[in-house]
Amino acid sequence: MTRPCCFALVAVTLLPSAAAHAQQDHTNYDEAKAGGYTLPPLLIAADGTAVKTAARWKARRRPEILALYQDHVHGHTPAAKLPDLSFTVVEEDAHALGGTAHRKQVEVRFSKKADAPVMHLLLYTPAGAKGPVPVFLALHFNGNWAIADDPGVRLYPMWDRKTKQRTSPPADVKRGTSKEWDVPLVLSRGYGIAAIHYGDIEPDFDGGAGLPYGVRPLFWKPGQKERAPDDWGAIGAWAWGLSRGLDYLLTDHDVDGKRVIAVGQSRLGKTVLWAGAQDQRLAAVVASCSGEGGAALSRRDYGENLDNMTSRYLYQFSDGFKRYNKHWNDLPVDGHMLVALMAPRPLLLNTGSEDKWSDPRGEFLAAQAASPVWTLFGKKGLDGEQQPPLDHAILNDLAFHEHTGRHAILATDWKVILDFAEGHLPPASAPAKKPPANRLGAR
Repeated sequence: MTRPCCFALVAVTLLPSAAAHAQQDHTNYDEAKAGGYTLPPLLIAADGTAVKTAARWKARRRPEILALYQDHVHGHTPAAKLPDLSFTVVEEDAHALGGTAHRKQVEVRFSKKADAPVMHLLLYTPAGAKGPVPVFLALHFNGNWAIADDPGVRLYPMWDRKTKQRTSPPADVKRGTSKEWDVPLVLSRGYGIAAIHYGDIEPDFDGGAGLPYGVRPLFWKPGQKERAPDDWGAIGAWAWGLSRGLDYLLTDHDVDGKRVIAVGQSRLGKTVLWAGAQDQRLAAVVASCSGEGGAALSRRDYGENLDNMTSRYLYQFSDGFKRYNKHWNDLPVDGHMLVALMAPRPLLLNTGSEDKWSDPRGEFLAAQAASPVWTLFGKKGLDGEQQPPLDHAILNDLAFHEHTGRHAILATDWKVILDFAEGHLPPASAPAKKPPANRLGAR
């Protein structure tokens, strides 16, 4: 049943007034035509009362916004747990990567059914660590062997997006080809990294054709053959799988389970935001280039827009999300509200200057609009901040960084990500560092 959203909208002056250009069949890259807009109120409860305390946010407003996202955007993730969920460490080497890492490879089985999906988690922690370490839990687009040039990483069958077949990589597959992960740097700074290929949870085929091969059918009722309008989409499935990775990490004695930081890029940036919104065990989130349906403002007409999300990419969301195609202003939530669901935990929005499709400016404006929630908790958002120059970062509790370059996590971004992590969730063996008051220097 859809919950009512009978509350007044509040005007937010984030851009100069202009005639709204939303809901048009085009892609706008002209800042002057991004339009004016009115955001749904963040700190006004559904009954019209103001939310003025952190306690009120946690008890009343946060659950309301989470429910709105479930009802109107992402659908409802099943509350029931899978009885046959299991974790098996299938390989371990305490002297991996030239002796710098302790490697574990874990099979996460969701069901005893022979054709059920299996998730492969690759965990590196610093060799010789004196105790549990904080870990970056990363969803990624490649097989685990692409994360690092490590011959010890096991090969396993993967789904091919083009052929829609599951095949094994060749024995001589090139390893360490992904440029988005600086594993040696992460380890040298006292952190671990746990990598999961998102296709293990549900293969990402055009139009959502991967649904039958993923985890969602494991929750279907007898006789069900397709998802209901309010069922969770692919992003919900990937986020659920990320949380199952966290379930394992909480059992591993080499991992500081209270300092697990989710990381994702592009549609996986959207995924880690939704995972962080639902699973408050995640200590922090780094969402890179999450764009529309992620941190960017949907009512702002720039780059990828809500019509793209509710048509071509509808399979990533609930089927009911399509009602907002051409009706952007009827959506009872916007990106600032998804961002705010992370509060008061640390959140870094990482973007790229060449990635106009994902609207870096729209992500910064969403973070500004979400900042009052961090203020309720005595934390620092982006209130009063100007959008920083390229390759500079504001590393407050709610942080923002825009690199010069493309739609990606660049290897150089890890310097910023690690500075952000050290400022808020440093390794227990390291002295806590005070977060930078304002901006980092250029890289």
